[in-house]
Amino acid sequence: MNYALITKELALLCKEVSKFIALEAQNFDNSKIEHKGLNDLVSYVDKTAEQKLVKGLKQILPEAGFITEENTANTKGELYNWIVDPLDGTTNFIHGLPVYAISVALMENQELVGAVVYEVNREECFSASKNNGAYLNEVQIFVSSTPKLADSLLATGFPYYDFDNMSKYLKILEDLMRNTHGLRRMGSAAVDLAYVACGRFEGFFEYNLNAWDVAAGALIVQEAGGQVSEFNRGADFVFGRSIVASGSIHHALIESIQRHWSS
Repeated sequence: MNYALITKELALLCKEVSKFIALEAQNFDNSKIEHKGLNDLVSYVDKTAEQKLVKGLKQILPEAGFITEENTANTKGELYNWIVDPLDGTTNFIHGLPVYAISVALMENQELVGAVVYEVNREECFSASKNNGAYLNEVQIFVSSTPKLADSLLATGFPYYDFDNMSKYLKILEDLMRNTHGLRRMGSAAVDLAYVACGRFEGFFEYNLNAWDVAAGALIVQEAGGQVSEFNRGADFVFGRSIVASGSIHHALIESIQRHWSS
């Protein structure tokens, strides 16, 4: 299977669907917002974008199944599956904040082999395929080589529906606020991971995420030379509900998280 060629075709598809999202953003009607759960928003833009992606992905790799956020297609494939988030950062989109992206990854069995994160407003296409490196608009990218946590800028996300671990998380945030250049909350895990891959952030961590939030960005970080794991250092960051992604500071970042998370 030519993962690099598939990823190029995927990038073209994501660019085309991003034009639809950008156009709808200009005149978005807030009355068309739906609630999937507490603070979990969706609109016709998410659903239509996903339908467009699914249609195109079926042409790229007809035998592949789907894991999609908006349930427009969820038939599992025996070998290949697309993991699709048509609009990561929906709350930002709805409120007019220009940080949201399309996130699509291809899995072969349980291994990530192709990925695109397409940031709509900056028209930045982050892409990667297995053993072929990571790219931003076709220019190769690498994670930050900053060796010290103290010199790092980090990204995270805040809980918005499951607050059971809030006290632990606040302790982690306090620790890292005191011992880094700062924390940023962009509102899109896919964008956060893409920014780690190109060195804008030294690291990213968050919990209670879904596969479609992180799959594409995780592969891009790995192919950019970074490390990705769960909070407990496990390897199931796609489905394990927690993720830490970074460059040279990975060990130090996990140590700081574990100090409070495991208590």
